[in-house]
Amino acid sequence: MRAGAWLAAGLLLLGCGAASAQVVQGRLELQWGDPAPAPAEQRLQSRLLATLVTDDGARIALDPAQARRAAGDLYALSNRRVAVAFATQGRGVLQRTEVEVIVPADRPWQRAPALDAAGRVVAEAPVSGTTRWVTLACKFRDIATEQKSRDFFTSQYGYLPGQLGHYWIEVSYGRIDLAGSQAYGWFSLPSPRSAYVTMVDGEEEADLDKLFADCGAAADPTVNFAGVQGVNMMFNGDLDGYAWGGGACATLDGARRCLSTTWNPPWSFGNLAPLAHEMGHGYGLPHSDNSDGDDDTYDNPWDVMSDAWSNAMHNVTFGALPKHINMVQRDRLGWVDAARKRIIPAGNIATTQVALDFASLKGATNLQMIVLAMPARPDPYATVFYTLEARRRTGTYESALAGDAVIIHKVEDYGTAYSVDADEPPADIANNEGSMFKPGETWLSPDHSRWVRVDAMTATGFLVTVGPMPRVTGGRLPALRRTAAPVAPQPTAPARSARGSWDAGPGRTDGARAIR
Repeated sequence: MRAGAWLAAGLLLLGCGAASAQVVQGRLELQWGDPAPAPAEQRLQSRLLATLVTDDGARIALDPAQARRAAGDLYALSNRRVAVAFATQGRGVLQRTEVEVIVPADRPWQRAPALDAAGRVVAEAPVSGTTRWVTLACKFRDIATEQKSRDFFTSQYGYLPGQLGHYWIEVSYGRIDLAGSQAYGWFSLPSPRSAYVTMVDGEEEADLDKLFADCGAAADPTVNFAGVQGVNMMFNGDLDGYAWGGGACATLDGARRCLSTTWNPPWSFGNLAPLAHEMGHGYGLPHSDNSDGDDDTYDNPWDVMSDAWSNAMHNVTFGALPKHINMVQRDRLGWVDAARKRIIPAGNIATTQVALDFASLKGATNLQMIVLAMPARPDPYATVFYTLEARRRTGTYESALAGDAVIIHKVEDYGTAYSVDADEPPADIANNEGSMFKPGETWLSPDHSRWVRVDAMTATGFLVTVGPMPRVTGGRLPALRRTAAPVAPQPTAPARSARGSWDAGPGRTDGARAIR
């Protein structure tokens, strides 16, 4: 079925008439802007640019909020050919054009019916095999400084612990590698910084397309771009206060090539953590967040795609090292084996104990991701679900984590994962005790339909009991009081045990946990 037919079906699902929509095809570019590190109250807000690039090179800016709703899983469509339906709303001075539906135009796809057991539309964007990146070091005509050497940039792709080649193999469980990646430069840009970074509405704004076009053109005689997955550009001056990652197109080797792309100022390329964060955007990964309800997305240190700096390991050569991505992000890229993931459907009332292996463990024999499905919503993309994963302070990248614990994420807002915090109020950064669920502790979902108890820590992870809230007689359950060490876990959830009883009272929006 062609893209037009899929669009018509999508418009009918939305209650729109296909004839009322203008349909435009092109390539979807998503570019995330990540500000330089600073205290939260001084840090710039993250940015997301969504652009439809038509076949004749025209660029149509899309409102990100509208695009998320129109696509369902916008991030799965990053760097792909899409068809976009625009509809006119209102009349006269109130008339406006909105994005109604976005669907892939490169292969058949369904907007609503293909649901998994969690009630979500299945829209993963798998990445596998060799993903070759090249670094292009480009300097502005009016800035002579070359902060790092070509050898340094090439060594970032190495396969020793603490290098990107090693990191991406580890975090993907061997699904991808960076074979053939190397660095080139420095190349001189034809214009000064002021030609690329201009003032727009009183704020600096980098022309990302011009930077890619000119940096790529300067490197083109030297670099063979055949088989390249992505380009990491390193600039010798600040851009607009941001490092950027996502996708872009430029003429390279005489052909128009659309690649995963990053734009890095010196503060970004001097540390592997922000560079890995931008490469994650190049692979199509969005930000994660915590549950404090503010506008700062950089406060979940359990995912390099949120807070790349907190609880990071460091080394002398490459600065802050990247932590792993969370299991939601791994699953999005197709890196979680079906045997390592279990979806517990909404309405399931069975109480089950499962072994949850650490997310960092390659070759795990037990589950590494539990998905707790919640009741479906009319828009399946907006359906909320929760995930459980086990994290451990270990290895080159994760030894500075806040603790060994089960981490719970709530996934909503069309694919954003929010770490759950049982403290009230939630912490500004999710490296607090309230964000870690340890043996002897429980969690209850806001609607009281999901109850989780961490029973014990094992050599490879945790034993976790999942089920409905335990039923008891005789009134409200008192809060759990932890013993010095958890006793042998129970296969089902009893009303009481030697460990105590559970607080089943109302909690905050992210659920309630027993008192520590």
